Amino acid sequence: MEFERELAAKIAQTDEVIRHFIPQESGAQKRIMEAVSYSVTAGGKRLRPLLLSEMCILFGGTEYAQERQAMIRPFMAAIEMIHTYSQVHDDLPAMDNDRYRRGKLTTHAAFGEAMGILAGDALLNLAFETAFLAFDAARTRQDYENIALALRILGREAGIYGMIGGQTIDIEDTGRAISPEDLKNIYELKTGALLKASMQAGAALAGVRGEQLAAVGRCALAAGLAFQIQDDILDVTSTQEELGKPIRSDERNQKTTYVTLYGPEGAQEKAKEAAEEAISFYDSLGRENAFLRELLLWLIIRKK
Repeated sequence: MEFERELAAKIAQTDEVIRHFIPQESGAQKRIMEAVSYSVTAGGKRLRPLLLSEMCILFGGTEYAQERQAMIRPFMAAIEMIHTYSQVHDDLPAMDNDRYRRGKLTTHAAFGEAMGILAGDALLNLAFETAFLAFDAARTRQDYENIALALRILGREAGIYGMIGGQTIDIEDTGRAISPEDLKNIYELKTGALLKASMQAGAALAGVRGEQLAAVGRCALAAGLAFQIQDDILDVTSTQEELGKPIRSDERNQKTTYVTLYGPEGAQEKAKEAAEEAISFYDSLGRENAFLRELLLWLIIRKK
């Protein structure tokens, strides 16, 4: 219960950070700004910006994170914008063709397909425009180097070697049986890569390098796998009201999931194994952030 209260408070704080960087809805291009705002403020767990800021606390300490808020906040907003753009495009008729997300009409359903495409494009561009604002808050040469590395991580993991690559393989494999190894690869790219970007960027902003940064990445990929398997399970065990989006969309779109491969109980066991692996990598970092550890554990017991 204490964790849930703290989580709710941190989500509210993160919402404020994100809203600060959303453009004002004005001018001749007001409609796209409305679509962007609608997409980003529709709610959500704000997991990725939370992971980013908590990793900064883990390695830099609370005092460092507070002092560098002006440097960290743009990255928190940017990672959520990238995540949101991916969902906006994922919901399009050419992809999953979903009309509801988080209990609301998806962006293309509310604004039209063309505006849905443009909103996703706008969010991706706005994400990097926002992340670059971190340079304005840099105080030392080390700050500049940390920001540059965080940007490099963000670009790679969101692109063809990460999230986009995973989405590409997922689309190509839709409608046909795939092996557990291939499915794991898809999940590590499509879902894990953006969690990896969040956690590694947060660590990089605190000055982490080398093997320790790599260990953060391994922790994130395992956490992402657990997270996505839990999504598979919720897709067949939850209700649309609980989940905030249509259920059994994987079945409708003829996608192989951990549930189709192992059944709900087997998939739950796989999620547990992945979560335990994530915690093992976390513990190997040799540092403690009680909230972050609980957040990683929460990934496989959430109900939506």
